Amino acid sequence: MEVEAEIDRLPIDLLAHIFVMFTSFTDLAQASGVCKKWKQGVMESLARRHNLSFAGWKMDDDSTARLVYHAYNLTKLDIPMSRWGCQITDAGLLRISFAKCVSNLTSISLWGLTGITDEGVVQLISRTRSLQHLNVGGTFITDESLFAIARSCPKLETIVLWSCHHVTERGLLALVDKCLKLKSMNVWGTRVPEHCFNNLLILSPALQIKL
Repeated sequence: MEVEAEIDRLPIDLLAHIFVMFTSFTDLAQASGVCKKWKQGVMESLARRHNLSFAGWKMDDDSTARLVYHAYNLTKLDIPMSRWGCQITDAGLLRISFAKCVSNLTSISLWGLTGITDEGVVQLISRTRSLQHLNVGGTFITDESLFAIARSCPKLETIVLWSCHHVTERGLLALVDKCLKLKSMNVWGTRVPEHCFNNLLILSPALQIKL
């Protein structure tokens, strides 16, 4: 009669607790392939996470969306540019936008993702309702994304538009006019003339504008 290995006797809850501490997505993938029980433990560990960061990892649309889908309780999502070449595109943002956690996200970073456009950002942002912090610096978004943020993110407090060369004063005005809780805006490297920021301060005198 085959004796069950000690590690196979661990309950799913304990396995999930262990896998939550894994920082390597490669290790999680390998653990998921050990057996059905371990796969279930990995899935439950993702569901327990409140913060998911892909910083330093080479991710694509499929792998990123798959992990976010299982992370039901996420409040913070960080998908920045990777030094190895992050390949997230609008198709990935579209898939992520249908994840259960999106409506509860309070923080999203898409910093430096040059493969995304207004199409993907608008789709993702339009499904958020709790967003307080957004970083889209270093991307090629235009005012179209800013209009979507203004419509969908009434709780927004901070936004990073670092080097977003295609945004204009019109988009910034819409953002400040609608996002009444906005406290800080990083517009360093944009091509908006400095005198235009006076108009933003007329709408929101307490706004901190980082140039």
